[in-house]
Amino acid sequence: MKPESSALSAGHRSVPHTADLRVQAWAPTREECLTQAVRAVCESFVDLTAATDARRRDVVIRADRDEDVLVTLLEEVVYWLDTEGEVPVGVELTPVTGGLRCGLRMADAGSLPVTGAAPKAVTLHELVFTRGPEGWRCSVTLDV
Repeated sequence: MKPESSALSAGHRSVPHTADLRVQAWAPTREECLTQAVRAVCESFVDLTAATDARRRDVVIRADRDEDVLVTLLEEVVYWLDTEGEVPVGVELTPVTGGLRCGLRMADAGSLPVTGAAPKAVTLHELVFTRGPEGWRCSVTLDV
């Protein structure tokens, strides 16, 4: 589904990009848009179809700007993948003063079918995270 087709629905997609991963996400709320962005990144390198969560990671992201929240959340995904071999299969986001509380339900990435190159870092190149009359939209590029 393309983001233009429904202002009330949420979704995500990968966008062709030379040597990197570029994802777009959209949703009626900021938190759902962030959740869709995490899902897009994870689905770019593993098949989450049969994934089950094994543990929960709780983190609080402190950032003043929405773009910084997006980058920091995706950096958490990369961090847990790099350090523990875990990938989020569920995301619960709650706004808190000065940031966002994140409940990440994690699975062992090694137990999931690989579908692409894993992300290594979040870039600021052409970063977009905006709220418009039809909801929230973001676009972000990651090094793979």
